[in-house]
Amino acid sequence: MKKLIRTVIALLLVLTFTGCSGNKPDGGSDKVIKVGATLVPHAEILKNVVASTLAKDGWTLEVVEFNDYVTPNTALESGELDANYFQTLGYLNGENDSRGLHLVAVVGVHIEPMGIYSLKVNSIDELPDGAEIGVPNDTDNCNRALELLVAKGLLTGVDDVNVINRSESLNPHGFEIVPIEAASLPRALEDLDAAVINGNYALEAGLPEKAPALEIESFDAVTTVKRTNYIAVKAGTENSEKIQALVKAIVSDDVRKYIEDTYKGAVITSFVDAQGNPVNP
Repeated sequence: MKKLIRTVIALLLVLTFTGCSGNKPDGGSDKVIKVGATLVPHAEILKNVVASTLAKDGWTLEVVEFNDYVTPNTALESGELDANYFQTLGYLNGENDSRGLHLVAVVGVHIEPMGIYSLKVNSIDELPDGAEIGVPNDTDNCNRALELLVAKGLLTGVDDVNVINRSESLNPHGFEIVPIEAASLPRALEDLDAAVINGNYALEAGLPEKAPALEIESFDAVTTVKRTNYIAVKAGTENSEKIQALVKAIVSDDVRKYIEDTYKGAVITSFVDAQGNPVNP
C-alpha cells in the first residue's frame, strides 16, 4: 500500500510540474506567437510575410482575425493574445483610459494614407476646371482630404466645403467638392472625376491594382506618429523573447517590399517607435 501511495504521489508531482511548465503567462519560452489583427492589410502582412520569417527562427505565428476594434484589445489584456496589430496610438491610449487596459505600443508598421484616385485621368494635372472631386463627409476625414488637395495644389486653402465651392480664391479651378460617406467613395468614383479616399476603403475596393492613387498624403514627424498603426502588447511583456522576435520579423526589408509591391501606395511603411524615432531592420 505504501508503495502504491508513493507511486501515486510521484505521478501527481510529474503532472503538476508538466502543467506548470506549459503555462507561460509572461510570453516566455513556448514557440507560438499569437497575434490578433484586422484583415486588411494587417492580417495579410502577418500571414504572407511575417509568418515565414519567424518560422526560419523556429517560431510559429498564429494570426487571430477580428472584424471589430474592441475585442483585440480586451483579448490582449486578458492574456488570450501575445500582441495585436490594428490601431493607432490615439486609439490605443483612448482604450487604455476608457476601459482600464494596460497596453503599450512596441513598434509601428504602416500608415494607410489618403489618396487622390480617378478612373478618368492619369494625373492631377489632367483634371479639368470644374471637375467633381469627392471627399469624405465626416468632419475629421473631410478636413484631412481638403488638406491633401491643398498640399497637391488643387485648392489654396481649407474651409467649409460650401465656402470652398463658392470661393475663387480658395478654389481657383472651380472644382466641385462633393462630400460623400467615406465608405461609399470607391463606388461613387465612376460618377466623379476624382475622389480623396481613405487607404483601407481603397484597398477593399481593389483600387491600388485597378487605378493606383494619383497622389497620396505626406507626413511630418507629428502626423507620422499620429497615423501609424502599431504592434501593441500587454505592459510588462515588451522585452519578452517572443515579442522581440515578432518586432524583428515585422520590421524587415521583406515586409517593406511586400507593402510597396502589394498595396501600391495605399499602405506605406512606418517603422517607428511611439516617439516617432525610426526603427531600422
